[in-house]
Amino acid sequence: MKIINTPREMRALSQEWRCAGESIGFVPTMGALHEGHLSLAQAARRECNKFVASIFVNPTQFGPDEDFAEYARPFERDCALLEEVGCDAVFAPAPQDIYGAGGSTASLGARAFVEVGGLSELWEGATRPGHLRGVATVVAILFNVVRPTRAYFGEKDFQQLKVVEQMVHDLHFDLQIVPCETVRDADGLAMSSRNARLSPAERQAALLLSRALRAGVEMAHSGECDTTKLGAAMQAVCSEHPAVEVQYIAVVDAQTLATLPALDGRPARTLIAARVGSVRLIDNVPLN
Repeated sequence: MKIINTPREMRALSQEWRCAGESIGFVPTMGALHEGHLSLAQAARRECNKFVASIFVNPTQFGPDEDFAEYARPFERDCALLEEVGCDAVFAPAPQDIYGAGGSTASLGARAFVEVGGLSELWEGATRPGHLRGVATVVAILFNVVRPTRAYFGEKDFQQLKVVEQMVHDLHFDLQIVPCETVRDADGLAMSSRNARLSPAERQAALLLSRALRAGVEMAHSGECDTTKLGAAMQAVCSEHPAVEVQYIAVVDAQTLATLPALDGRPARTLIAARVGSVRLIDNVPLN
């Protein structure tokens, strides 16, 4: 497995593979890998001739009061896990390799960025201003450097997935986005790199998020179509523990992410974001 640090070297290797007719699967990550990431890696390895993962903690998707400095960076462990699943190359650039001198949000003042209108203004976009612009920009850069045939994204970050899909469609990127189902621990908690920062008591409280989502699904399957009632029931579950501070619970159109007043047969998704202690978590489930 190769460790590649510069865009120039990564682009050259990708070009070599493409000229040989090889398909390239790509999994972009910020490291601190868990079984959710590895499920994406396994799909890429299974479906493509070559598999590349990136490890890059992207500064432009963190707000000024968010956990960029505290974000875990176990690089050697991550590389060992990727080698076990058959990764061909890890692209691990420094911020200045991606964004130029400075490599920070501030350095982007006079630089190009990608912003997906509409989708980026809702939910995570409203709660974390600039976050989805940072995601779209770095993903576009990574796509241009790695030049994958297929890129794999987990549905746990559902809004991010939809933003990337829209960007690829609108900007005519020559690749396929492959969504993969959320991977959960046995107790139902959606896997996230941030879970490691939960205390034992907070981890128990965090289970209320998946419990709330399951409660909404059960009500919908029982015939409840009023999304206000669904939201109230899910909020009631989250209110069972004072450590859980809900930022939003929403039942949305699965394509546009617009709020649905009622379930009407079109694909729907329930989104939830909450702070559990000092750790911010998100989760979602399909409703039909």
